[in-house]
Amino acid sequence: MSDKMTHFGYQTVPTREKTERVASVFRSVANHYDIMNDLMSFGLHRFWKRLAVKKCAVQPNQSILDLAGGTGDISLQLASILKNSGKIILADINPNMLSKGRERVINAGRIAAISCMQLNAEALPFANNSFDRIIIAFGLRNVTHKENALSEMYRVLKPGGRVVILEFSHVSSDILKTFYNAYSFSVLPLLGKYVCDDEASYRYLAESIRVHPNQDTLKLMMTHVGFERCEYQNLHSGIVALHLGYKF
Repeated sequence: MSDKMTHFGYQTVPTREKTERVASVFRSVANHYDIMNDLMSFGLHRFWKRLAVKKCAVQPNQSILDLAGGTGDISLQLASILKNSGKIILADINPNMLSKGRERVINAGRIAAISCMQLNAEALPFANNSFDRIIIAFGLRNVTHKENALSEMYRVLKPGGRVVILEFSHVSSDILKTFYNAYSFSVLPLLGKYVCDDEASYRYLAESIRVHPNQDTLKLMMTHVGFERCEYQNLHSGIVALHLGYKF
């Protein structure tokens, strides 16, 4: 893959175009994002996110960055653990998604605990060593330059901190893979079509999973930018993987 070309699902597009194409996808799906997550995963995304939050092992008075935090469900889980201590930044590059997240935070009465920021994960506007924990759930695969985002996460993480990456990944079972592919490319686009009148966006989301680095490749990428003791846990035979890395 040329430095000036990248994947947008199964398409190869100029790098400069991917960010806008991804933005268009999430502008389209923002209003139905939460209900579609429940429908697409049969509610399992809630279990996956709870486990990711648990792996963060947050402590009172810590600072947490929730990258690609979207509609805010993870930030709200973190806020319920931290209560009135520490700080949480709910960050997303897409203003439509962030607007939904801010609305959800306000409705939950957590606006004092959670700050919302629009930013690009590849160029974080924070000083070195700013956060005790960084979590990114189902967002890394949509980043144009994943290595840049990982490097930025490492930079702004404090020594002794950890990063938690929750992402769709590569299924290990050949039998399950057959059913999973059929579901992804037949059922998901139809759900998108009938629930939010957008078949193309959900076809892209299915394709983006297939071109995302597999579990071992992502672990190696994390190591290359400086993270140590990197490990991952497959969930549901690798439909989703939970990666952890540390900065010492």
